[in-house]
Amino acid sequence: MQSFADYFNGIVPKIDTFHPHYNEAIAHILSVNGKLFRPQLLLSVVKAYEPMLLESSYPIAAALEIFHTYSLIHDDLPCMDNSPLRRGIETLHVKYSEAIATLIGDGFNTYAFELIAKAPLRADVRIDLVNILASNGGLGGMVLGQAIDLEFENTPLRLEEVEILHKNKTAKLIAAALLMGAVIVGLEKELREELYGFGLDLGLLFQVQDDILDVTHSVQEAGKPTGFDGDKNSFIKLLGLEGAKEYADSLAKKIESRFGKFDEPLQRALAELIEEYLYRHQK
Repeated sequence: MQSFADYFNGIVPKIDTFHPHYNEAIAHILSVNGKLFRPQLLLSVVKAYEPMLLESSYPIAAALEIFHTYSLIHDDLPCMDNSPLRRGIETLHVKYSEAIATLIGDGFNTYAFELIAKAPLRADVRIDLVNILASNGGLGGMVLGQAIDLEFENTPLRLEEVEILHKNKTAKLIAAALLMGAVIVGLEKELREELYGFGLDLGLLFQVQDDILDVTHSVQEAGKPTGFDGDKNSFIKLLGLEGAKEYADSLAKKIESRFGKFDEPLQRALAELIEEYLYRHQK
């Protein structure tokens, strides 16, 4: 069976165009794979219950990563975080132009839904998957989180407001990955809801850890500028470094408890990922 990483490396076709660097810009942003965390979550759920559907799920996992990449391209734009570096390479607006970065981001957003539409799965399943990605990544999810994040720079928020911010900006897309896997394999509603809630906690932990790494890691280690969140409502700004680590420990314990209630196939499929990410803020 082809690995997902190999599949993903060939997922974007070369576009027939006379534009001088359109294809080059697409290849540039995909030249360094990210953690593929969201695709791995989705594929782990499929592997746990319906391993025969694994390859058929690759386009869905790729759609998640392409959608996530679009969000990073836009997040790095001058009108947002104005970051010069992502995954250790120049951001698109720095290497090419702000216009091409905006357009490639737009293209990746729509291409994610094209991948789902063409996936070798039942039509009703594909419709559910489109709905999950759109609702968690769109106006009532990631986009809302980004809007809150930008609007309240230099305006301190309360802890519960920071949690709402990051549940939308980061956690919902991670929770969506687990839910999409559950839809592909036809899990019952109760387990779908439990997986989604588990994903929200995991996504919140992921964000706290990123905030911690932002102040404890070098640019080379992080692959992007660090110390960039000084004016934003990060957990570090609200709780301090030690307070953020304690908050992360508390979340990690909660996630461990929820994880222990999953059945054996799901625990076995997710174990490696959970072990890698659960306490990465302590490493």
